[in-house]
Amino acid sequence: MCGRYTITATPAQLRDLFGYAEQPNFPPRYNVAPTQPIPIVRRHGGAGQNARHFALVRWGLIPPWVKDPKGFTLLINARGESAAEKPAFRNAMRRRRCLIPADGFYEWKTTDGRKRPFYARRRGGGPLAFAGLWETWTGPNGEEVETAAIVTTEANQTLSAVHNRMPVVIPPEGFDQWLANDEVDVAEASRLIAPAPEDLMEVYEVGTAVNKVANDDASLVEPVDPNAEPESAPPPKAKRSKPAKEDDGQQSLF
Repeated sequence: MCGRYTITATPAQLRDLFGYAEQPNFPPRYNVAPTQPIPIVRRHGGAGQNARHFALVRWGLIPPWVKDPKGFTLLINARGESAAEKPAFRNAMRRRRCLIPADGFYEWKTTDGRKRPFYARRRGGGPLAFAGLWETWTGPNGEEVETAAIVTTEANQTLSAVHNRMPVVIPPEGFDQWLANDEVDVAEASRLIAPAPEDLMEVYEVGTAVNKVANDDASLVEPVDPNAEPESAPPPKAKRSKPAKEDDGQQSLF
C-alpha cells in the first residue's frame, strides 16, 4: 500500500506537467498522510478541449452509498487489478479517474523486529503522476465532501525488496487516456495499470522521523548513512490503566 507520500515540486512545475487551467500556490509537503487535503487533476469537458483542472480533496475515498463515514473503513488505496469490480471503486473507475501529483512515496520494511522507512522517487528527482480515483460523498444535511484514493499495482523489481505493492505511475503520454472518462472505457484505461519501468525510480532508506505525521520538512527524504549505527528503539512505556493509542496517521475524517 501507499500510506505516505511527498509533493515537493513547485506549483509552476506541476502546472507545466499536468496542464491544468488553475494557478494554485502551495508549499512543498514531505509527509502527506491520509485524511489530509491533497491535490488531484481531473478532466471536465469533452474531447479536444484543454479541460484538465486542479482540485483539492481529502485522501481516503468514501463511496456515495456510505451512510456514515465514521463507521466506514478509510480507503486510501485501490487495487488496480480489481478496482473495476469492487463496489467501492467501480463507478469511479468508469467516471471519475484522476491524476495525483507526487514526487515520491514512503514504504516500511520490518527487519530484525524494527520497521525501517524507505523513500521511493524518480531517479534524480522530479514530479510523478499517480493514478487516482475520486468520489463525492453527500451527507444527510446536503454537505458534500470530495475524496480520493491512489490506485496501486504489483511492485516492480526495484521496489519489491521493500514492499510488494506500489502506486500506478501514469506517464505524460498516458494522461489523456486515464482522464478521458467519457471517451476511454475501463478496459482501455486499465492497460495503464502496471508496475513502473525498472529504470524510472530509485529507493533508499530514510530516518524514522517520517513516522510522526507532524514532521514535515526536507530532512525526511535524506538518505540514512549506511555506516551509521541503527536507530535504537524507544524505551518501554510505563503501564497505564488505558493504553495510549498508537499514532498511525489514520486520522478521523470528520
